[in-house]
Amino acid sequence: MNRGSLGIEKIKRSNWIMQTLAETWFLFTNWKYVVPLAINLSGSAVYYYTLSSADITIAVPITNSLALVFTILGGMLVGERPPTRTELIGMSCIVLGVALCVTS
Repeated sequence: MNRGSLGIEKIKRSNWIMQTLAETWFLFTNWKYVVPLAINLSGSAVYYYTLSSADITIAVPITNSLALVFTILGGMLVGERPPTRTELIGMSCIVLGVALCVTS
C-alpha cells in the first residue's frame, strides 16, 4: 500500500475538506492502493469469521502467525522485494508450526 500511495504528497488543495476529498479520490482510483487494501480487508473478514466458528485456542495462534506469511507473499505480488533466506526459513518454521497445531 506504500507504493500505491506514492504521489499523494503532491496533491495540494485550498482547504482541508477539498484536500481530504482529493486524497481520497487519488487513493481509491489507484489500483496499486485498492488491491492490497481489498486483500487486507478480506483477510480481516476471514480472521473474524474464523474466530467465530473455530476453536479459539487454535484459531488465534494460527491466524496471527500466518498473517506474517501472507503479508510477505502479498508484498511480493505487488512488486516488493522477495523474502531473504532468513525470512524464508522463518516462514517455513511458521507454516510447520501451524501444521503441527492443526494435526495434533
